[in-house]
Amino acid sequence: MELDKSADAGSARAGAGGIVAYVGIGANIGSPVEQCREAVRRLREIPGVTSLRTSSLYRTEPVGPQGQEWFINAVAELRTEMLPRQMFEILKKIEKLMGRTEGLRWGPRVIDLDLLLYGQAVVDEEGLTIPHPELHKRRFVLEPFCEIASYTVHPLFNVSMRGLLDRLSEGGRVELYGRL
Repeated sequence: MELDKSADAGSARAGAGGIVAYVGIGANIGSPVEQCREAVRRLREIPGVTSLRTSSLYRTEPVGPQGQEWFINAVAELRTEMLPRQMFEILKKIEKLMGRTEGLRWGPRVIDLDLLLYGQAVVDEEGLTIPHPELHKRRFVLEPFCEIASYTVHPLFNVSMRGLLDRLSEGGRVELYGRL
């Protein structure tokens, strides 16, 4: 399966200039650092998407089933002309192309790409919820998010990412790992 890079792959557009979206990136199977870097390369190749910034890589304690390897996580800031559903579907295609298979919820994975925010949009459709429903609870997402966009406001809580991170009482260990 190949990612459709044609201009008409998603005929509906977000509008001139696009929307700033944030994507969470994570992996803990195989070579997680290289897989995160490969995911960013693939994001940058999507027509209609401009990569604005990426966080550093963070080594993070797994949430969910114990006994799995720690994750490598990052957040990418993108400008896109795609609608949220189109962006989400492309993220799922990239995961599949990189070898992701369905598995245990919050379990080990070769790559995980989550659409965290899409501008200030609130979307609640079958299979797609934006903002990501776990965003405000996850230190492994908020730490890298704050590195690149701490001022960004969560559209449901009207609180910045820094404010959400500061309010977390726990949520697993997160360590700066290196550059993406």
